Amino acid sequence: MDTRHFRTLFISDVHLGSKAAKADFLIDFLRYHEADTIVLVGDIVDGWRLKRSWYWPQVCNDVVQKLLRQARKGTRVVYIPGNHDEFLRDFPGMHFGGIEVAERMMHEGADGKKYLVLHGDEFDVVVRNARLLAYLGDWAYDMAIRINIVLAAIRRRMGMPYWSFSAWAKLQVKHAVNFIGEFQRVVADEARKCGADGVICGHIHHAVIEEMDGVRYINTGDWVESCTAIAEHEDGTFELITWNAIASTEPVTLKLTHQPERAPQAA
Repeated sequence: MDTRHFRTLFISDVHLGSKAAKADFLIDFLRYHEADTIVLVGDIVDGWRLKRSWYWPQVCNDVVQKLLRQARKGTRVVYIPGNHDEFLRDFPGMHFGGIEVAERMMHEGADGKKYLVLHGDEFDVVVRNARLLAYLGDWAYDMAIRINIVLAAIRRRMGMPYWSFSAWAKLQVKHAVNFIGEFQRVVADEARKCGADGVICGHIHHAVIEEMDGVRYINTGDWVESCTAIAEHEDGTFELITWNAIASTEPVTLKLTHQPERAPQAA
């Protein structure tokens, strides 16, 4: 498979330190996707889970080393902390091994459009106003992931396709309180207040590219279940890529979930 080169890659919610993190998928993705700039849009390291119990296999080191190598080779790497790696918010403007830390940034696309880039947790009422409830929700999500692993194994043995219980459960709850729609609206409003044409964020693990009242809302998704990233092409158009196979060890079954203003391309 040929390596694809982009102007910018946006990746978030890897949750290194969580047993649910698909770090091996991200390593494989980075083998075949390069960019002039890589923006890490929060929750790359899961400090919440690491505080509860230490889990850091070699593949987590591999992800860190891969990003550090990219920075040494000349790729600009920007790390915007999220709520799970909020310890880095004490170091805005600092560089670690060539990786910049920023609270948020204004990204200017190749077409001149400006995008506010931030993790987005500051617009999550649960995280902002009910810390204990957020931790309980995080624990419940962990349990859903464990149930998901068991169900996935059973479905494989029965010859049934993959289905994510944890994603389904999360969406049922959040649809019940209209959380996703409200989050998108508030984040888009923030971009509008900042004079941006769009916003790029993470946090809610719901990848999408869509227009919201004149503001382009882009969510990078996650590397726990969906394994998605946002890529900016040299002409300023954006593509949402889902990396749902380890291309170097198994047949490639990659899906381009959304690619506005361009003809589909093979990943």
